Amino acid sequence: MQIEKRLEELGIEVKEAVAPVANYVSVQRAGDLLFLSGAGPVRGGKASMTGRVGEGVSVEQGYAAAREGAVNLICALKGALGDLDRVEQIVKLVGFVNAVPGFEAQPQVVNGASDLLVEVFGDKGRHARSAVGVASLPLNIPVEVEIIVKVK
Repeated sequence: MQIEKRLEELGIEVKEAVAPVANYVSVQRAGDLLFLSGAGPVRGGKASMTGRVGEGVSVEQGYAAAREGAVNLICALKGALGDLDRVEQIVKLVGFVNAVPGFEAQPQVVNGASDLLVEVFGDKGRHARSAVGVASLPLNIPVEVEIIVKVK
């Protein structure tokens, strides 16, 4: 329960995972890899933040939204594994940033998720990553993140 203790120290409450909003599953296992569906700043089935980065949403707010998405991914992991100490490595993170044309700070926004994963999992949280700008996202959220995780 080392990871859950770390979450408690960070003041992060692991709640029930956000339910899928369409015809997919939140977590799919293939061997020792878990593929997690995209997550964003959603609480109780509703977006807690909306808008486009660079137009009403700052880079700092986008960072916070990416961090909240990563918390939701951790909740999904907990639901799938029961014990977060079974995480061997966060292998890959992909971040999608709902941004205005010409926006180039996607990496700074997606750092919200990356930084949290390293804070929580230490070196096991270091990952390969892509940060991509997109024209829109579901529920008009500013950021969506997804991860691939190797488990014990």
